[in-house]
Amino acid sequence: MSRFSTTDRKEAALAARMERLGIREEDLEEQFVRSGGRGGQNVNKVATCVYLKHRPTGLEVKCQQERSQALNRFLARRILCDRLDALISGRESEQRRRIEKIRRQKRKRSKRAQEKVLEAKHRQSEKKAARRLPHADDPDGD
Repeated sequence: MSRFSTTDRKEAALAARMERLGIREEDLEEQFVRSGGRGGQNVNKVATCVYLKHRPTGLEVKCQQERSQALNRFLARRILCDRLDALISGRESEQRRRIEKIRRQKRKRSKRAQEKVLEAKHRQSEKKAARRLPHADDPDGD
């Protein structure tokens, strides 16, 4: 019988992944918190949110994606595996670098930078306007 109300295949895959990463159930501190948000009376009355802490690394995960506590326990372990795997392989810094790049792209330009951009646009529009004017050496005006 499955522990997390998922298929046995998924649970076996999660168990194998946890073993490969060196995560033991004894190393996990698990707490249940009352969820919030969508889900109606169920999430307001039942502690479906799962908080996991991996003691050796100090990684913490909180999961309240589903209305079922059992499913959230499964998903929290999966998220913990993802984070630990990223930490081990160094993908964490790669993801942080990508987030930082997006933040720089969205950041508001300084006044000087805005003026430079507008100046360049104005020069380009003047070039285009000059192309539209009829040339003096063209008698037809084409």
